[in-house]
Amino acid sequence: MPTRLSTLFVRTLREDPADAEVTSHRLLVRAGYIRRQAPGIFSWLPLGLKVRRNIERVIREEMAAAGAQEVLFPALLPREPYEASGRWEK
Repeated sequence: MPTRLSTLFVRTLREDPADAEVTSHRLLVRAGYIRRQAPGIFSWLPLGLKVRRNIERVIREEMAAAGAQEVLFPALLPREPYEASGRWEK
């Protein structure tokens, strides 16, 4: 069943986000695909999540056709790489 845009929770912006440096980041936020929660942490909004799941489906189909296996890594990462790059305190 197709989703109507009138029923989606879409939050678009007229202006570029002040913290966005990369064009793709600006476009994704302005179009209502993602929303920044904290430095380096983003939430997927309904439209973005729909696109992400479709991309995941296509990748899974291609990987299965190639005989590959899927793995899932933890969301928590070690502190050291962030300290080395100076991003831990941000």
